[in-house]
Amino acid sequence: MTEYRFLEPLDVLFLRGNKLFDGAGAYGAALMPPWPSLAAGALRSRMLADHGADLAAFARSNSLTDSRLAESLGTPNQPGHFRIAGFTLARRVGDAIEPCFPLPADVVVTNQDLSDASYLEPITVSGALRFSAVFPALPILRTEKSAKPINGLWLNGIGWKAYLNGERLTCAHLLPSSDLWQTDPRLGIALNGSRGTVQTGMLYTADAVALRRKGWDAALGREYHDAGLFVSVDGADGLIPQDGLLRLGGDGRGATIVPCSASLAKPDWSRIEGEKRFRLILATPGLFEHGWRLPGLDVEGIWHGPAGCIARLSAASVNRAEVVSGWDLTGHKGGSPKKAFRVAPTGSVYWFEDFQGKAEDLGKLAAEGFWAISDYPDRGRRAEGFNNVFIAAWPQQ
Repeated sequence: MTEYRFLEPLDVLFLRGNKLFDGAGAYGAALMPPWPSLAAGALRSRMLADHGADLAAFARSNSLTDSRLAESLGTPNQPGHFRIAGFTLARRVGDAIEPCFPLPADVVVTNQDLSDASYLEPITVSGALRFSAVFPALPILRTEKSAKPINGLWLNGIGWKAYLNGERLTCAHLLPSSDLWQTDPRLGIALNGSRGTVQTGMLYTADAVALRRKGWDAALGREYHDAGLFVSVDGADGLIPQDGLLRLGGDGRGATIVPCSASLAKPDWSRIEGEKRFRLILATPGLFEHGWRLPGLDVEGIWHGPAGCIARLSAASVNRAEVVSGWDLTGHKGGSPKKAFRVAPTGSVYWFEDFQGKAEDLGKLAAEGFWAISDYPDRGRRAEGFNNVFIAAWPQQ
């Protein structure tokens, strides 16, 4: 059973990536959207606390005494059934929670009024041209004039539904990131850990993330809604907190947690099965053994999916690789850094043709992520919500 929760911060959040402070005047940029492991750590910690678990014993990978909790969480070395199945930003519109999604890599917008959203189209390139791509088709933007794309855009609920079905996107479907959050630079000074005193000259700046609150901006003529984090969880039936507080990000800033319902948009599965082609979009960072190459993809470009379904990879649009790591609280002396890995970023898009199989096969992949066909060596990353995917129809240009 999948359960849904809305996490609403009470204050700003400090959401940092992998970059260390390297001296006086250092700057710590915020990581938005944060990794799904943020929600995994907060929820699992609260579950352990609510059931009175011995946290020190759990950190040593001792089995939990509560059988239901043990089945869900397992141990740090052998995680249980708990998994972050979905993680994104959301906003409260009236009484409903509306998940919002970062603009995938196959959509480009160049006009400031957001009126020209266009899909990239895989085009077979002439054999007379030489290029470094490993597939014959390249994702091309057909446009009358060159222009720089606008960054930091998101799709709202109706926009996401339109995107999954390959429909035309309009300004009514798009949100600038400023509709969901703003950054708030904070000045700090480094401390000497052994003496508890400040270190002379060691000033730094760190971005705090201030999620939007409901209100009206008369100057811009824009209405804002309460923004937060939308989380869907599998494998923890009845164990996820219903209310109260969680600790999120650096400094353990507080956030409320409330149940919510979600009617998440789905693609037209019959269309995908009939057209025998589809797009695959990374819903969370892709932690793959072979860089950007998906699990199940052979050297000939044939992808082998659940239940024996296959398809041919025609093209891919993958942004620059990112690096994920984190902090392992179960490590020696209060914790240690997790190993750093390169990942394919959220929103990367893969186009597949010649699909042979049934729609429910792809539905299984969308529900379980790449864990449905491949186990990454670090099973903890499954619980943390990496390698989740969306399936979408291929737009008809």
